[in-house]
Amino acid sequence: MTFKEKIADIIERGLLEKPSLFLVDLSVSDAYKVTVALDGDNGVTLQDCIDISRIIDNSLDRKEQDFSLEVASAGVSSPLKNIRQYKKNIGRTLKVKTNHETIEAELAAANDEFITLKWSSREPKKIGKGKETVEHNREIPYSEIKEALVIIIFN
Repeated sequence: MTFKEKIADIIERGLLEKPSLFLVDLSVSDAYKVTVALDGDNGVTLQDCIDISRIIDNSLDRKEQDFSLEVASAGVSSPLKNIRQYKKNIGRTLKVKTNHETIEAELAAANDEFITLKWSSREPKKIGKGKETVEHNREIPYSEIKEALVIIIFN
C-alpha cells in the first residue's frame, strides 16, 4: 500500500464519523506534503478540518515517514469535482465549460449521471422584429463537463 493509499484509507475511516463531510481532493507531493480538501453537505467548519487532521496525524508514524499536512475546505473558487458537490449547489449559478461551449446558468438539478442547467436569454423573434425571452433547460452529462465553478452573486 502506497503512502497516499494509506492516507486515503485513514480519511475514509475518519469521514465515517462525520457523514455530512466528503473528500474532494487528496494530493501527496514528492516531498510528502499531504494536502486534503474537504467539503460537506452543510459546509465545513474549522473544527471539522482539525478533527480530520488529528485523525490522520494520530494514525501515521512520523518516524516511519515524515510528512507535512494541510487539511482545508474546498475553496469557493475551486472547481466542482464531486457529484455530491453538484447536488449541494442546486439553485446556485454555475459557470460550466464543456468541449463546445461555456454556459453560465442556474443549476436546476443534479443526479448521478448529469446536471440540468436552466437560464433565459433574449433572442430574435421567429416571426417579426424585436426580441423575446426564451427559457432554456439543458442536461449535461458529467463526462462532458471540463470545469464547473460556482458563481458568487452579491445582491
